[in-house]
Amino acid sequence: MIAIIGILIVFGAIAGGYLMEHGKLLVLLQPAELVIIFGAAVGTVVIANPLPTLMRIVGGLVGVFTGGAFTKAFYVDNLKMLFELFNHARKAGTAKLEEDVDNPSKSPIFSKYPKFLKSHHALHFLCDTLRMAVSGGVDPMDMDQMMEVDMEVHHRESQEPIAALSTMADSLPGLGIVAAVLGVVITMGALGGPKEEIGHRVAAALVGTFLGILLCYGLFGPLAAAMSKENDAEGHYFGFLRMAALGFVKGLAPILAVELARRAIPTSVRPTFQEMEAACRGGAKVASQAA
Repeated sequence: MIAIIGILIVFGAIAGGYLMEHGKLLVLLQPAELVIIFGAAVGTVVIANPLPTLMRIVGGLVGVFTGGAFTKAFYVDNLKMLFELFNHARKAGTAKLEEDVDNPSKSPIFSKYPKFLKSHHALHFLCDTLRMAVSGGVDPMDMDQMMEVDMEVHHRESQEPIAALSTMADSLPGLGIVAAVLGVVITMGALGGPKEEIGHRVAAALVGTFLGILLCYGLFGPLAAAMSKENDAEGHYFGFLRMAALGFVKGLAPILAVELARRAIPTSVRPTFQEMEAACRGGAKVASQAA
């Protein structure tokens, strides 16, 4: 939502300032210029990137417009889930935990958290780590290194759509010049005609340069930056899961393991210890009733 407000501010300020100078908005409506610039920019992205990256670009843009998922309530929910999971493993044994991580969709704990089940990479990241812990014989430092490698691979993959969108944004001013040159070519063919027609064609050519620069610095560049921040937020979330899993592997009590994870949450969305404790105690009651 905040991204939409920002876009409205950008275009509203430009249109408002233009009207204050008694400009005519209809002059800026040049569909042909937009088709040349935007169509060519999309084409460059399609040429340079495989289909999975293109799909992640679309998904990243949707995430920017729908708002960040990693809120304080989201983390409280995850802390509650992790506490229930670790507490269940401590009481029922590692054999029961192995059943949960091998079939998360059938787990009585994971099934209560559908958002986590839909986050496939986070689900596999946690379950694969706990599966290794259940198997035994793995040093906590080795486990931590495996999680770090997994996070690095995911981070590199998640950076690909951001880099692709940034490259597209950087190409827009140049493509605006291409559109302007084509407009000049058309204008040269109209020499000798009415002055009004020549003036209109020159204005259309200049609009091409204007659109290229505007779309770069006023739209797609900021969208790429917003996607990068969403990617960083996801990285913080995986760091949170990493700390929780590491605490469990080290044999910490469930409440200490989730407290270790809580400390890894960014301060802007970090719940207090009291909020975490209240959520976990409620989760413990639910788990005991289910048992």
